[in-house]
Amino acid sequence: MRWLIGCLINAVLFMALAGYFHESFYLSGFAAAIQASILLSILNVLVRPLLILFTLPVTVLSMGLFLFVINAMTLELTDYLMGTAFEIDGFGMALFFAILMSVVNLVIQKTILDPSRKTREK
Repeated sequence: MRWLIGCLINAVLFMALAGYFHESFYLSGFAAAIQASILLSILNVLVRPLLILFTLPVTVLSMGLFLFVINAMTLELTDYLMGTAFEIDGFGMALFFAILMSVVNLVIQKTILDPSRKTREK
């Protein structure tokens, strides 16, 4: 259930980014946003751990900031695999979107999802 909520949040975030940054981020519709979100979550499970392992020294030296670059790589890979339905204009924009998505997901996690879990446990 938590995975599905995360996919829906990312799909809505993709739609918002496509609407706000329409010149550098293209999305063909909400169905493409759902597909891109599911594909991104699969890539985060399969590819991201390998990238983290291979780049561990750089990640440690950058105090974890290189993880944003890894997130941008997975976004670029999602862009490549989705074809023309999901387009990001360059690695710089992918890095910007990775940082923005991380911040928005953190805020949603801490304000909406975690408080509801605490009230359910009581």
